[in-house]
Amino acid sequence: MTPLPRLMVAPNGARRGKADHPALPITDDEIVETARACQDAGADGIHVHIRDERGRHLLDAGRYHALLDRLGDAVPGMYLQVTSEAAGRYEAAEQRAMMRKLKPAHVSVGLREMVRRPEDWPEARDFYHWAKDSGVEIQHILYSPHEVGAFAVACASGLIPGTSQAVIFVQGSYANGSRDSIALEEYLQPLSRAGDVAFDWMVCAFGAEETASLVRAAELGGKARVGFENSLWNANGEVAEDNAARVREVFAALQGVGRPVVSQPTN
Repeated sequence: MTPLPRLMVAPNGARRGKADHPALPITDDEIVETARACQDAGADGIHVHIRDERGRHLLDAGRYHALLDRLGDAVPGMYLQVTSEAAGRYEAAEQRAMMRKLKPAHVSVGLREMVRRPEDWPEARDFYHWAKDSGVEIQHILYSPHEVGAFAVACASGLIPGTSQAVIFVQGSYANGSRDSIALEEYLQPLSRAGDVAFDWMVCAFGAEETASLVRAAELGGKARVGFENSLWNANGEVAEDNAARVREVFAALQGVGRPVVSQPTN
């Protein structure tokens, strides 16, 4: 499995718009421009959401393919990840159909969206095995230590195949607008239930606590996802100018913490 980037930017997400921040990228042109600025600021990966003509969250294989081609030219060497998020618009079958059509190199998938009920496991299992066989690398989105435990058991049992897995722990939510009080160690502990499976893990967090959460992740050996999808705020509580500003703050905060930063800002 390709290693996760050390600092991934998530510049827009599925829910926020220009009313939340005028610099939040909505159009493909804005996403490409933001990717360039964030790569220059130190990000070595980007997590991409696309929108329709009304600015609504969209899952569309053709649109994704065209944007990934543009990003490949605009930000060479950057880790490009698409989302499969439902965001209240899509059912699991539609999400899986989009991924099967696109066959992205890297995609984020929420366990709670693939398995909403226990009886969803047969179709979910088939999808996870298809992804592994097709070279589609999944970063599994996990929202609580309880979900981490369920994910680890699924890995140990072979429902989710592979000897190495990429995951992201989500601290907080749009509902409370800030990081939750659950320590990262509580997310990590249940991974032991997966047996010999190795994990490449990352954290994203909501609110002005985002920077502190990402630094703590690096201290524990993890990686960081920063950007307007989860937080509009710098560590001092001020609203950031744009996504690149958030990247620069976190990039600077990660210097000398955990694994060395390979990429360096160009400006």
